[in-house]
Amino acid sequence: MAPPRKGAKPALDDDAETEGTRIVVKLDDLLYERRMTLTELAERIGITLANLSILKTGKAKAIRFSTLEAICRELGCQPGDLLGYDAGVSGD
Repeated sequence: MAPPRKGAKPALDDDAETEGTRIVVKLDDLLYERRMTLTELAERIGITLANLSILKTGKAKAIRFSTLEAICRELGCQPGDLLGYDAGVSGD
């Protein structure tokens, strides 16, 4: 096996690979309940549709508090309404 490249990230173990996948983004449900489109929300909070879509699909690695605040303000919700933790998600 070849040695790792300089600056390469170390191999991930099973726990590290699934890290972050247990956070569930419930943006679709909130938008549906409020009869609002993703495009409308993006325009209201001043974020690109592409970035909001990444968040909606759960592919985002992080979210700024200012973005979270803007989403909650426009949807009239709390951060816990938007984000959840699913202890049952498994990497297997």
